Formats: sequence, C-alpha cells, structure tokens
Amino acid sequence: MEPVVDRDQKWLLDCLSATLDTSRDIRSFAEASLQQASSQPGFGAALSKIMVNKEISFGLRQLAAVLLKQFIKQHWQEDEETFVHPVVSPEEKAAIRQLLPPCLDDSHGKIRTAVSMAVASIAQYDWPEDWPELLPFLLKLISGENNINGVHGSLRCLALLSDDLDDTLVPKLVPSLFPYLHTIISSSHLYEKSLRAKALSVVHSCVSVLGTMSGVYKTETITMMMPMLSSLMEQFSIILQDPMQSEDPDDWSLRMEVLKCLLQFVQSISNLSETQFSVILAPLWQTFISSLKVYQLSAIEGKQDSHSGRYDSDGGEKSLDSFIIQLFEFLLTIVGKSRLVKVIGRDVKELIYYTIAFLQITEEQEHSWSLDANQYVADEDDVTYSCRVSGSFLLEELTNAYGGEAIKSIMEACQSHFSESCQAKVAGSADWWRLQEASLFALVSLSEQLIEAEASKLTKDNLRNLLEQMITEDSGAGIHECPFLHARIFSTISKFSSLINRRICEQSLYAAIQAIASDVPAPVKVGACRALSQLLPVYSENVQPYIMGLLSSLTNLLRQASDETLHLVLETLQAAIKAGQEQSMTIEPVISPIILDVWSQHVSDPFISIDAVEVLEVIKNAPGCLQPLVSRILPPIRSVLEKPQSQPVGLVAGSLDLLIMILKSAPLDVVKAIFDACFNLVIQIVLQSDDHAEMQNATECLASFLSGGRQELLVWAGDPALTMKRLLDAASRLLDPDLESSGSLFVGSYILQLILHLPSQMSLHIHELVASVVWRMQSCEISGLKSSLIVILARLVHLSTPDVDRFINLLLAIPAKGYENALGYVMPEWTKIQGEIQGAYQIKVTTTALALLLSTRHVELAKINVQGNLIKSSAGITTRSKAKLAPDRWTTIPLPAKIFALLSDALIEIQEQALDDDDDEDSDWEEASNNGSGVPQDILYSSTVPSNVNPSVEHLDAMAKVFDEGDDDGDYDDDLTKVDPLNEIKLPEFLTSFVLNLYETDQALFNYLSQNLTDVQKSVVRKVIRR
Repeated sequence: MEPVVDRDQKWLLDCLSATLDTSRDIRSFAEASLQQASSQPGFGAALSKIMVNKEISFGLRQLAAVLLKQFIKQHWQEDEETFVHPVVSPEEKAAIRQLLPPCLDDSHGKIRTAVSMAVASIAQYDWPEDWPELLPFLLKLISGENNINGVHGSLRCLALLSDDLDDTLVPKLVPSLFPYLHTIISSSHLYEKSLRAKALSVVHSCVSVLGTMSGVYKTETITMMMPMLSSLMEQFSIILQDPMQSEDPDDWSLRMEVLKCLLQFVQSISNLSETQFSVILAPLWQTFISSLKVYQLSAIEGKQDSHSGRYDSDGGEKSLDSFIIQLFEFLLTIVGKSRLVKVIGRDVKELIYYTIAFLQITEEQEHSWSLDANQYVADEDDVTYSCRVSGSFLLEELTNAYGGEAIKSIMEACQSHFSESCQAKVAGSADWWRLQEASLFALVSLSEQLIEAEASKLTKDNLRNLLEQMITEDSGAGIHECPFLHARIFSTISKFSSLINRRICEQSLYAAIQAIASDVPAPVKVGACRALSQLLPVYSENVQPYIMGLLSSLTNLLRQASDETLHLVLETLQAAIKAGQEQSMTIEPVISPIILDVWSQHVSDPFISIDAVEVLEVIKNAPGCLQPLVSRILPPIRSVLEKPQSQPVGLVAGSLDLLIMILKSAPLDVVKAIFDACFNLVIQIVLQSDDHAEMQNATECLASFLSGGRQELLVWAGDPALTMKRLLDAASRLLDPDLESSGSLFVGSYILQLILHLPSQMSLHIHELVASVVWRMQSCEISGLKSSLIVILARLVHLSTPDVDRFINLLLAIPAKGYENALGYVMPEWTKIQGEIQGAYQIKVTTTALALLLSTRHVELAKINVQGNLIKSSAGITTRSKAKLAPDRWTTIPLPAKIFALLSDALIEIQEQALDDDDDEDSDWEEASNNGSGVPQDILYSSTVPSNVNPSVEHLDAMAKVFDEGDDDGDYDDDLTKVDPLNEIKLPEFLTSFVLNLYETDQALFNYLSQNLTDVQKSVVRKVIRR
C-alpha cells in the first residue's frame, strides 16, 4: 500500500528515489534538485516526516536521515563554521523537535541510530533552554521495560548527548537518570548485555564530567558520586566475577564498559579507600585470569573467533583485543595510584607472570607480519597500540612502582615461561616458541630498567645468566620454523650487548651478517639489521674483512626493501659505512651511486629521502670521500636547479637538501665550488619559485653559503656589490608581507647569517630591514616564523648596544598597520609569544634583549600596555558553547612590568631545570661571588654591573649547563649560530646580575615592577636578591 503523503512529500520522495537511479543523468538532476530545495522553508521538516513515516521504505527513510543530519549541520546554527544560509526558522525547528523523539523506538536499529544522532545534533544547540521536554521524554522512554526498542533508542540518544554535557547539566541530570540506568545494568534477566553496556557507557560519560568538576566542586561531586559508586560496585563485581566466555563479544563489551567506569571512578575520587576498591579485586582477578585462557585460544592460537576488527551498530569495537587493552589500561592506572598500588602488592608476582603470557605474538600478527615485513617493522618501531604493547606498559609501570621486587618477579616469570616453552617443545607443540619470544620481548621492553638494576647489583648477575641461557638455547631453533624468535634474539642482543658475554655478541654479529646475505624469512633480516645497527659501532675492528660483503648484501636488500624496511636498511648501512672507515675510499664509488638512486626514487617521501641523505652524509664525513662525493653530486644537482620548473615533484627541494648537507661544516674550497656552480641558481629559486618546500630549502641553502663562505663569499663572483644585491633581493622576497608565510619560514636563519657575517654591509640597510621584518610579522600566519623574526629584532637590539635607545627610536619611526608605530605593534607581540620561543640560543638572545630594552627606562615603553595574566573563568568546565560566549580574558599591564615578569619566568625555568639535576633543593642562590659574570661586558654594560651579592658560580654554571643541554635544536641551527659571540652569555648569571643591579640602583622602579609578579615569580626574585 502506498504511504499517505502530501504533494510536497511526494515530490521529495520522488527525488530521493531518483538519487538511487541507475542513470547518472537522473541521479545528478535529483541531487541538484535536493540541493536547491534545501534552502527552501520546510525542507528539514519534510525530511523529518519521511524519516519517521514507518509506511515509507526503509531505504528512503535512511536516505532522508542522512540528508537531515547534513541539513541540521548546515542550517541550524548561524555561528557554526559549517553554516550555510538560510537559517532554519523557529517554527520549523519546533516542528522538527516535535517529530523526531517519538521515532526513537523504531523497529529498525539503523533508523533509531539516525534519529538519535539527529536529536543529539539539535540538542547540542537547543537543549535544555529551547527543548526542556527532551529529557523527561527520554527518561520515560528508558523506563519502559516492555518497549525494548524505546530503551535502545533513548540510551543511544543519551549516550550521544552525554558526550557534550557540562558541569551545569550533569548535577541536574544524574539524580534523575541514574536510577533508570542502574535498573538496566542490574536487570540481566530483562535486558541483553549490549543494552546494559550502553547504559554503562552513559554512566561513564556522566562520571567523566563529575570527575572534571571535582577539582572545583570536590565536596559536592564526591557527595554525588559516592552513592553511585557504592551501588555500582556490587553490580561491577557481579559482572566481573564469572569467568570470561569465548566467542561472546557482547560479554566482552559489557566488561569493558565496567572497566571504563571503574577507571573513571579511580581517577575522579581522590579519597577512594582500599576497602571500597577491594570489593572488586577478586572479581577483577577472575576476569584477568580467565581472559588469558580465552585470549590464548582465540587470538594467540587462532582456534576461536576473536572478532577482530568488528564493531556494533553504534560503532563500538567488539573485539577481544579492545577488551584486553582496556583491562591493561585499568591495571596500569591502579598501579600508578599510590593509594591503591599496595592493594595488588601481594599479587604482583602472579600479575607479572600472566601479563607476560599476554605478550605472545597472535596468530593474526604472525600471518600479517610474515606476509608484510613493513608491517612488522612499523608495529615494532611505532609502538602500534595492541595487547602486546599495553602489557609492556603495565610491566614498566609495575617496575616503577615495585622496583627490585618487580624486576625479580619479571626474571622469575621469564625463567618459568622459558621452562614451560621448552617442555612444550619436547611435547611437540608447534607454538612452543611464542612464550620464549614473549619473554624476550618483555625483557627488551624493560631493557633500560634491567640494565640499571644489573649495574646496581640488584639482579646479582641473574639477568646476564638468564639472557645468555635463553639466547644460547633459542639460537638452536630452526630459523625457518621460528623466524620471529630468531628476530627477537637479534633485537635482544642489540639491547643487552653491554651485559652479554662478548663471545655471544660476536657470534651474533657474524650470524646477523650471514642472515643478511642468506635466504631467510624477512623478519629474521629485520632482526639482523637491528642487531648490526647496535653491534657494528662496538665491534667494528672484528668486521673489517666482512665489510664489503656486508655492504653488498645490504645494497641487495635495499633493492628489495620498501617503506619501513627501507628505513631500517638505510640505518644499518650508516652503521656499516661508519664501521668500514678504513675502507672508505673503496666504499664511496660503490655505495654512493646506489644511495643516490634510492634518494632520487624516493625524493618525494620526506622520511626515506632524509634517511638516504644521512647515509650520504656519513660517506661525506669518511676520510677522503668529500671531494669525490661532491664531484659526483654537483653536476646532476646543477642540471636540476637550472630547469626547476620541468622537474618531478620534490626533486628541486630534495636537491637543495643535498646541497645543505654537503655545505654543512665543509672546508672553504668546497663551499666555493658549490657557490660557483649553484649560488645564482639558488637565488633564482628564492626569487621566482612559488613552491614552499623549494623556497624553504633554498633559504636554508643561502644561510649555509653565508655560514661557510662569510666575507669571502662576496668576492667569489667577482663583483661584491652585485653579490650583496642578490642576497638582499632574496631577503626582500622572503620578507614580502604578501608572500605566504610557509614560503618565508626559514628567513630568520638567513637574515641572522647576513647580520653575523656581513655586519658592515647590513648596517647600511638596518632601517629597511627592521621595517620589512615588522611588516612580515604583521602578515605572518605561522607562530614559528613570527618567533624567528622576533629573534632577528632581538639580535638587532644587541647590535645597538650600548645605545639601545637608538633601536627603540627606530621602531618609533617605522609605521605599522593598525598601530601608532612599530614599537606599539612589536612589543605586545613579542611579550605575548616569548614563552613559546624554542631553542637555547633563541631564548638566550630574546631574553637578554628584553632585559636590555627594560634597562633603557625609555619613556615610550611605559606608555604601552600588553597582555598580562589569564583571568580564571568562573568555576566549572569550559564547554564549546561556554567558550564561544566567554572567551579567555587577560589582564592588561604596562610593558616594563611584563618584561620583568618574563625575566622572572626565565629564572624560574632555569632553576627548575637545575633542580632536576641537583637533589639539593636549598641551592646556593644566596652565596657571594665577586668574579666573572661570564657575559661580555659590552653586552651587559650599565644594566648589569657585577654585584657583590651573586649566586654561587658553581650553581649558576650547573644551571647554564642544564639550560643549554636541555635544548633540542637540530644540528643545522646549532652550526649557523655557534659563531655568534652571544653564545658566551651565561643566562643565569646575566639575569641574576640584571635583577640585582635593578634592585640596588633603582628600588622605586624595582618595587613598581614587582607589583605585577605572581607569587612564584616574587619568590624566585627574592632568592636572587636575598643576601
């Protein structure tokens, strides 16, 4: 029978049907018609009517649901990013809100889900203010024991709604909702496991919000959660106490939701007692032990279905793996909580024993890794989330929590599993090797802690004996029958080579060299590469007769490798080339062409191409190889750069990368040879290219030319003025405010080289340079670029000493769009992002420059107000809607006060880093030292006259060391900036001297600036001035 619909609905139904037609023209016309109709009044209501009309075919109702979801996303709320004009009228919104909820009990699960998603999407904007009746309706629906479809629909809707709850809604919602949820969870005779799991997911969402609130409303939230916890703990125990069942994904999902709720309670209730937690300990242990049996049969042996990669109708994962990972995450959290860790203390030995058993390679992993070595390498190197990885994390946390006891238990467990696997081997089990591989994997994952324990004699040489026993025994296994065991032996030796007997290491080294050359399974070659990367640097003298053969085998392997394995082989090649330094002149002509070929084939892959360049860099650094390598590389690179527009994607940028590598630390004659061949071509790329990668690499290349050539570079082309003009032309393009920020990304390093190496030439262009830097900052869209430009301005502040006023006056004379002058723009920006600037050199230059600016007491500085401290919002959670209504607000303070606060922050950071390296928290800040501030006097001048009240030199040196070594800059930036005399500054002494000088010479200003400091900032300043 035809469904009863009006004329408009009939047209809409015809259009929806036409979108499924086999004719492309009909489908396209129907889609265009629907798109046009979506902007007409009543379209959303019409879709809703079709979706809720049970007489219409399921397919058309589902299609209407998809379009309605898109319609709500585009037309419901005007201030959304996805909004498309026009907005839905209030009348149509009300009609849709009235139509949808009654359909939450539809007999079709997909329709219920679609309606739930539509209701939740609307509620995100309208509930509770414009839709107060929604929650009562859902609560009524959820309580209907005889309407299971309604319970499904309302729970699905509540689950979606709970994802966007805030601290104003949850306290009102929980008292009404929780009794209904508890009824569902506890009524196993009425409700199926999947429904009870969904109820638990709503509980979890509510508890998550309450947990977030507990930081502000601790008493209120604990009062609300404790009754929930008490009543739920009994249900959790009931669900967990029965043994895990095989091939029952609904049971796994139910238990997983229990674990999620428990995890949230543990994290949220700071005073959760041992007694309260102990209630679920025995049931939890029962689930843990029984789940291993299920996991062994289903995942490890593959004899039963583990439901891997399967999801329920709501998109929730139903696999056994996902449950085990959740189980480990909960145990990990317990072990990490000091108040609960002792609860499981008596079971640590057993917990470790069973956890190692979970680390066995599964049947699915064995199959996947055997077929695809890349996947094996990726899963091992990238720590792909799995039961195996989660279990290793738990072992690590147990080691941290229980120290020597856990380490002893780990070795005992590995010994036990080793014995069990040997027995299984004798009994003829084909899977005997899995437990041995898992035991070695556990030891490797804890190698750092175990080596440290061995060094401190905690293991009494038991670790060495255990490793040597397992390696010696396992090495006799068939390499083709147990490839993953042999691969793990190699990686074990690479991790523990410092402990294992030298003879065994040497045997393994030769075995790895042989494996690379032999026809063995790919995983074995992977393990051999790992072992060689670690062993070759230590035993290089042993392998000289084998180096050329090994390199030949590795290059053959290189031709077969791809993706992840290619990275591993290139890494091994690096180690082999370094080990064969004595034969470098023989190696270069053989290896370089092969690596260049790999580089050219993968030049568009940043990871592989970088690996190839690093191998070439090792060859470059080998004795006698630089000149032949440059001769080999330079002609093809020049030909590429001569016709950049006709090259494959990535080849020009990659060629520039190669040039940068060759220029790094190169002697002057090599720099000149590259300059003669490529300088003008690189300049042309900067001036003409629109490719951001090409421009970035070309900019770095120019900086490397300047770093290597310095003043001599100007005369190499015969006309110094022309060369200088070309350098300035490149700078002008890179600082063009209309250029996309990404193209200018490395201009900071380039300009810095111009300033450092061509100071007299650049002094003629300071005004234009500062103006260009300011205007580039104003149009900049990348914070890293803006930070690098601030470093340039900071370096110019130093150059202006001792007359820093002159630099301030220069900024006052330069216009800035939207500001009275450049100073009014630069200083608020600088002080706002000073804390984001990275790199020891960059922090040192900018921090000291701020101090120099403050020391001028320039009257214009005090006229500028800048962003101060964040004003804490009203108590509670900041949801998306709250953030729109009340964005972050900041105090406004005078610029000098902000600078002083930033200097205090720098002192705090230095002190914290120093304390990490010094157990004596009562440091010698107060001790006197009369000599050597460690800072060039022309930089310090009057603002930092040495005081007779300084921190101890020893402590300051320690802080300076920690501060500098904490930097994680790349070698590239280090090489470019190491010649700067500002590197001589010891920042702790500089700042201490500055603060002391200010305190002693201008108490009024010091007191004024201190008014805006936080308590922590005031504390560190007091330490400096304390006598």
